[in-house]
Amino acid sequence: MGAKTWMLVYADAGQARAQLAARPALDRPESARVAAQLFAADELQPLADGNLGWTAPPDEELLVGCFSGGLTVLAAKEFALDRPSTLEARFLAHAQGRDVFLHAMHSAADWLALAHWRDGRLLRALSVAPDDGLIEDQGTRWAFELPFWDGAHPADDPDELAAGEAPYPLPFHPLELGDAALRELFGYHLEGLVDARLLEPESLPLLRFKRKARRKPSWFSRLW
Repeated sequence: MGAKTWMLVYADAGQARAQLAARPALDRPESARVAAQLFAADELQPLADGNLGWTAPPDEELLVGCFSGGLTVLAAKEFALDRPSTLEARFLAHAQGRDVFLHAMHSAADWLALAHWRDGRLLRALSVAPDDGLIEDQGTRWAFELPFWDGAHPADDPDELAAGEAPYPLPFHPLELGDAALRELFGYHLEGLVDARLLEPESLPLLRFKRKARRKPSWFSRLW
């Protein structure tokens, strides 16, 4: 599995999946405004559009999409957090009454992080990887998580176990749970067979920016 994400989604309570399924139009001026507001420390240079199918931009890039109904998608390095509960307060403050979801995963490490806040209160935070085990596990597990924890989706191949391979150190593959989270929370997935009932994430454009830290003026330049 090669899927990667590090993104935040803001949506009205319980409406993230429905709002995305409506395939809302991208509000370009509002997206640019939010990018400038939340990433004021960076100089932002517009690039060709990205889309919801790739929300793992390199460190020097940023993806932002603001849509009708208050739906907002952000993708940036700041959201690739081993402990998602430590998300910077400025991103939570931007919610203004909306739910906030964090979804991050990286195929190279089989790592997954998920989080959900409502009214600024953390309801769920999970971070798990085979090398580090359960890094963070706060709040009530979502219903779609439970079969994974109960062993219904084992990562081990019985033939490999029979051949003497060491068992996978977790009861499931984190990226499989990550893809299930995308389906349940947002109505799309990145792996597996095409499902006509789900949103095609490539169909939802996001503004894309090159980001560069602003240079602070030197003491000498302040004299002029």
